[in-house]
Amino acid sequence: MPIVVNKYLIGRHFVGIALWPFIVVKERYLKDDKYFINHERIHLRQQAELLILPFYLLYLCEYVIRLIQYRNSQEAYRNISFEREAYEQEENLSYLKERKLWNFIKYL
Repeated sequence: MPIVVNKYLIGRHFVGIALWPFIVVKERYLKDDKYFINHERIHLRQQAELLILPFYLLYLCEYVIRLIQYRNSQEAYRNISFEREAYEQEENLSYLKERKLWNFIKYL
């Protein structure tokens, strides 16, 4: 999993993003943040198990649904099932070793 530092690629509201097979971070220090990197690695696993493109389509569809539901972009983002799983498990550094296939479904 290559980690790329690029302060221009990411929008102003984000500090990092998982874009298969890369993790792109805005600032170099984030490469050493084990919880942040674990969060993004969870997204890479989600992307791989959904064969990448369907992940992005489902992510976008769920974001739109949550945006209608919550009428707040930050709340919509935080309630996407993929994000809920990643945020809940980011401090569990052994999570990816024990994670079951398609576990994000539990967070719908």
